[in-house]
Amino acid sequence: MHTPSSLQALDQRRSVPSVLLAEPGPDDATLLRMLASAVRVPDHGRLVPFRFLRIQGAARHALGEFLAARTAQLQPEASRALLDKERQRFAHAPVAIAVIARLQPGHKVPEQEQLLTAGCVCFALLQAAQALGFGAQWLTAWMAYDQEVARMLGLDGHERIVGFVHIGTAQRPAPERERPDPQALLQDWAP
Repeated sequence: MHTPSSLQALDQRRSVPSVLLAEPGPDDATLLRMLASAVRVPDHGRLVPFRFLRIQGAARHALGEFLAARTAQLQPEASRALLDKERQRFAHAPVAIAVIARLQPGHKVPEQEQLLTAGCVCFALLQAAQALGFGAQWLTAWMAYDQEVARMLGLDGHERIVGFVHIGTAQRPAPERERPDPQALLQDWAP
């Protein structure tokens, strides 16, 4: 069976750990091209329930310092190694895109569907980055759920971080992992 190239791209998609990403990252035009692909997601009600926040250059290190300070505040017993890990979270990939869900509570489109649309944007951005020759990884971790981090990044009360998509040039091939067997996951429903 011949596999169309579009399916080959999906079949070859893999995350490149952010610690393996380095310069060069996408220039402005290339990033905008990635984002143009990423916004082509299912969107019930055409709400566009997401936005992007670019973190690059010195801002990556400033965010890392904030994360280290916030970790020390939340965990006064935190080791130096843990604080250094937090400090370096955004130091590897040249650019990270925070995908932010802009939820509209009380809208006829349930918030869950709005959130799923924003999640689809993260996945589409990963695909677009890989299609253009970059490595990428979608990460969340504790900082995606911390109110102080949200406040520092300028989110309002109805916004949530869906993920940080780190983008750069892979320093070595991404590791492959075993994938689930779709046949084992498929069931037929019968009344």
